[in-house]
Amino acid sequence: MLHQLSLHDRRAAIAASGVLVLATLGVDAPAHAASYGTPTIGLSASYLSGAVGATGDPVVTVTVAQSGADAAALGVTASASSKPSVAGTGDVTVTGTGATRQLAVAAHGRGYTDLTIKVTGLGGKAATRTLHYAASAAVQNAADTRYLTGSSDASAAVDAGGGYVVVADDESNTLRLYDRSASGAPVRSWDVGSKLGVSKEIDIEAGARVGNTIYWTGSLGNNKDGVYKADRNTVFTTTVTGSGAATQLTVGGSYKKLRDDLVAWDKANGNRFGFAAGTADGEAPKQIDGFNIEGLEFAPGSTSTAYLGFRAPLVPPKAGGKALVVPVTNFDKVAGSGAKAVIGTPIELDLDGLSIRDIRRNAADQYLIVAGSWAADDNSAPYALYSWDGVAAHAPVKRADLPTADPGGWEAVVDVPDLTVPGARAQLITDAGSADLYGDGTEAKDLDHAEWKKSRATWFTVGS
Repeated sequence: MLHQLSLHDRRAAIAASGVLVLATLGVDAPAHAASYGTPTIGLSASYLSGAVGATGDPVVTVTVAQSGADAAALGVTASASSKPSVAGTGDVTVTGTGATRQLAVAAHGRGYTDLTIKVTGLGGKAATRTLHYAASAAVQNAADTRYLTGSSDASAAVDAGGGYVVVADDESNTLRLYDRSASGAPVRSWDVGSKLGVSKEIDIEAGARVGNTIYWTGSLGNNKDGVYKADRNTVFTTTVTGSGAATQLTVGGSYKKLRDDLVAWDKANGNRFGFAAGTADGEAPKQIDGFNIEGLEFAPGSTSTAYLGFRAPLVPPKAGGKALVVPVTNFDKVAGSGAKAVIGTPIELDLDGLSIRDIRRNAADQYLIVAGSWAADDNSAPYALYSWDGVAAHAPVKRADLPTADPGGWEAVVDVPDLTVPGARAQLITDAGSADLYGDGTEAKDLDHAEWKKSRATWFTVGS
């Protein structure tokens, strides 16, 4: 009996009985803490790009777990930054409470930083991963700008419907599908090179859609060193199935002699445009008298006649020259089944000394022309947006001067809204391949990680 024991013995008996009760109930706090495993943390991407002042920058999905613990009990934070002037721990936001979280970074400086992302679990245990982050500078029209990552060399864009766009790259033979409303990586991509039997870049510069067929063309010009590369002399088609995020592309027909047909046609007509000279060995394509195609769109009301828009030459090849458009009246058969090109009457457009960088029409035969310099290093030169009705005798009308202070040259227009509607907007995309996005002197096309490569897509008001 406890009351018969001394005070010392009674205390010992009480302590012993307590241990017995805890053991019987399986309650042992120190042993239970030891049963928690080390947390795990995974990042959907180890490399991420953002921009100062951007809207809707790409995010990373963080996956966490800990044996013996509910994922909701785990905390995820940024615990360190190698360069807080680019983005500090306080610039990292994590949302969600379960096993999957979303992590976003708000950059406030241009450059690179390594962010340590930490998961803290129960029992005082933790784990970390490193997120390698790159931030580009703030740009004009930031609220209307999105960044298409995975490539920095966007060269052509075709609407896929449902808010998505297929974008071509002039440094590879890959077509990529993006959500037009969000910054981030492509939803899916297609490398068309093997299907077309080419091993080098086609230098895809333009595309146009008719129904479920997208027609694409290479630049048809020499490379920058003036060397003829046969794969650039390629036009081809892709067939579209589905729309929006479900879009799929299948490679169709192709033709690899359109450049030859154009040169032969110009020779037969007195070398009016100097195509033979512009394609000669040693001639770089991006000269005022060079040979380089960057626009493709179909003529008003036509599904067979396509307009080829030339970046070079200007006509005549001097300051103030006009932009050249050459119709191919059977382009559907040229690209679709390899027919020899039939050339129509050429069109010269007054774009105030600029040349064609892209051309796009809508179902009402309203056209938008992206105009820029013929020169190779021209990202700071004038760019402008013109409307046109596609009629040779009618002059284009300037809609807007495009901003040039930010990296990249305006290269593509996705689609054309009804230009008679006040406030109607069009989305334009840059080729930023030669831009130094992060201030370290590296051209975007040469960056080591695809996640850091990006082109800029911006909405502009074009409706009257």
